[in-house]
Amino acid sequence: MSGRGFVSNLLHNASVIVSALSQTQTNGGCSLGTNYAPKLPSFLSNNPIVNGYPWGTLSAQSSDPEQPPNTGAIRTYDFTLSRGTIAPDGYEKSALLVNGQFPGPTIEANWGDTIQVTVHNEIASPAEGTSIHWHGLLQQGIPWQDGVPAVSQCPIAPGDSLTYSFRATLYGTTWYHSHFSSQLVGGLWGPLIVYGPKNTPYDIDLGPISLSDYYHRDYYTVVQDVMGTDLTKIRPASDNNLINGKMNFDCSNTNGTVQVNGTTCTNNAGLATFNFQSGKKHRLRLINPSSQAIEKFSIDGHTLTIIANDLTPVVPYNVSVVTLAIGQRTDVIVTGTGNSSGAYWMRATISGGQCTEPANQPYALATVYYENANTSSVPQTIGGDDPTDPCSGDPLTDTVPYYSQGINTPTTTTTIAVDFLINSTNHLVWTLNNSTFRGDYNNPILLLSKTGNNTAYPPTANVYNFGNQSTIRIVLNNLTPTSHPWHMHGHTMSVLAQGTGTWDGTIVNADNPQRRDVELLPAGGYLVVQWDQNNPGVWPFHCHIAWHLSGGLYANILERPADIANLPITSQTYQTCRNWATWSGSNNVNEIDSGL
Repeated sequence: MSGRGFVSNLLHNASVIVSALSQTQTNGGCSLGTNYAPKLPSFLSNNPIVNGYPWGTLSAQSSDPEQPPNTGAIRTYDFTLSRGTIAPDGYEKSALLVNGQFPGPTIEANWGDTIQVTVHNEIASPAEGTSIHWHGLLQQGIPWQDGVPAVSQCPIAPGDSLTYSFRATLYGTTWYHSHFSSQLVGGLWGPLIVYGPKNTPYDIDLGPISLSDYYHRDYYTVVQDVMGTDLTKIRPASDNNLINGKMNFDCSNTNGTVQVNGTTCTNNAGLATFNFQSGKKHRLRLINPSSQAIEKFSIDGHTLTIIANDLTPVVPYNVSVVTLAIGQRTDVIVTGTGNSSGAYWMRATISGGQCTEPANQPYALATVYYENANTSSVPQTIGGDDPTDPCSGDPLTDTVPYYSQGINTPTTTTTIAVDFLINSTNHLVWTLNNSTFRGDYNNPILLLSKTGNNTAYPPTANVYNFGNQSTIRIVLNNLTPTSHPWHMHGHTMSVLAQGTGTWDGTIVNADNPQRRDVELLPAGGYLVVQWDQNNPGVWPFHCHIAWHLSGGLYANILERPADIANLPITSQTYQTCRNWATWSGSNNVNEIDSGL
């Protein structure tokens, strides 16, 4: 990882760390990564407490995490989506913001609570549709709350509002983001924390820590390149790497404010910072909301104890480096074993190699100060070696769910080949079994299925209708030279096998396999996942690299269509479609990608 030469250049040889920009200038109203960012509680207490906890006697070891308590509590949030000017790394740009913040506000709830979020679309100049997806939450029995345009809803039209209402059916660390084109790359995302039973003790919850690649260009300009015919531009390199939306950028060879490509750029904009206490156990909630980066996370001189992957608590195990693919989360415990006056570097590095995507500047740094440290001092620590594979995460043998759960015999096994091709108009598109996806914003597939239309989908809808089959196993074979972070909506996948070459039928930890909602499909390799069909709906199943999703690397899982006909889809969902039809009927919708 990055050494002292990089740090010296990054800080322009400064002997102290002083932010040249205010938090408002870099991140709007967001406080993450600052000394005044709030520590998180063990749970929210403004609700009934039974036997000391909102979830009563339920525990991490003996209680199914997909069977939440009925707390009766409602957590309400109000989000306004709009454009605003920020400079997270000193490079000033127009970004998409939630309530004027980047990252967006942190949603907090207890396991079993109802979360209600009213989303106002005030995106203008130009106006765009939008939606918000609540990543990893199952939307059991309410698939129209999943927040995916062209699938579970129509886009929220400019000037329109939509209230999402759903239960926190799992607990742990996750995030929300726009699922309209690549708006999440433009800034529309934020953390979502669900408090639940502990599977290991800790003293301090430092809250969400996001690790994200970053582009100085607006997302739509990048999508234009990705979906264009100049094949030298289809793998756009990110410009920087951020921790909690913060990092410095080398604007020039001199200090001060300069113009870069006609844009104001300020050196030493400011790094994220965190406080440790000697001897205390700190919980860090790591999130990768990147567009294309596999992130490698570490803290100099400290061991990281992994206690959860995505929304699945795991039997704790120690690592020196945490690997996070796009969309993945990992919760770690870090014991304060450093010097009480010590200052240490926290690091996130974008993984490099043929199996990964390019980055112009792959290193992110943040400071960790102990209680007696000089909080403007420059840490002098050196990063250790990275023993991990650049293209994959921890071995499946290491990741054992804390709540043990076996798998059923599949009633259907489907093999899907992941590939790409140059189509008749000389555009590169990504394919599943030789078919690429393109969404129809005006005709969401869930609403079509509700009317009984379960067969007349165009080939570009990429619908896999598994009918009333009880257990589905998917074998993904990657025919491409890059890894793909694969995400499932509506279910937590059991991950049965992963590797290079061809699957030999061996299942890893068959009695209690890893469960995640995102897992890496290795370059030139395979990924085998499974789920039980207990949640009727239309569920996206896709690569989470933004540009691959733009290029159509996506399928719709049609689950128990006979039961979809009986779902009580809300009138608000249909009104959103009528409002979108009115707006799109008199405005040009530039859907130059898959729409998602």
